[in-house]
Amino acid sequence: MKAVIHIGLKQGVLDPQGRTIARSLAHLGFEDVVAARQGKTIELDLKYKDKSIAETKVKEMCEQLLANTVIENYEIEIVE
Repeated sequence: MKAVIHIGLKQGVLDPQGRTIARSLAHLGFEDVVAARQGKTIELDLKYKDKSIAETKVKEMCEQLLANTVIENYEIEIVE
């Protein structure tokens, strides 16, 4: 079983990397990009057989280590 976690900054949190990406794309001629948000993706290979247990455990991992829940949101996708 695999978990894919998408982590990104919450709305309202300044994203200097995202701003740099949008500005750089505009300089390259992609003026249609209005804004960009930068995030990260983490993939975990898991030993769990039960999807609900896997999701619960990965949520605990996100809350304790993988995401800074003060400024970041995360989404978990469990792939069997």
